[in-house]
Amino acid sequence: MALYSEKVMDHFQNPRNVGVIENADGIGEVGNARCGDIMKIYLKIDADVITDVKFETFGCGSAIASSSMATEMIKGKPLAEALQLTNKAVAEALDGLPPHKMHCSVLAEEAIKKAVQNYYDNNGIAYDPAEFPNCHDCEHCGM
Repeated sequence: MALYSEKVMDHFQNPRNVGVIENADGIGEVGNARCGDIMKIYLKIDADVITDVKFETFGCGSAIASSSMATEMIKGKPLAEALQLTNKAVAEALDGLPPHKMHCSVLAEEAIKKAVQNYYDNNGIAYDPAEFPNCHDCEHCGM
């Protein structure tokens, strides 16, 4: 059995939505150099719908694939629906990730939440801070 699924390899070799959105409505950055994976997600939002999404990821193939898949899953969705995206859903959409790479899908989920939180903060929109974790629990990083 291959370590990575065909979908992981496809999203790693042909990532979707790579780049920067100038004047993004929301930006979320997560990760750290100790972990080796850093993700930055940019959102363009109109009437509470994500009309465009781009990412920049410094990290392994699983991190790039997770970023790519996550952006595909939230593009065109209402913010409330994007906030429901879980790392498990990202990993399942990629037909699985090795256990030691699951933190990559966690980073993708968190980057999206940070970008939405940034949008809310920039626009004075009230939210429950408990919905937006400050840090991920990554044994791999020791965080």
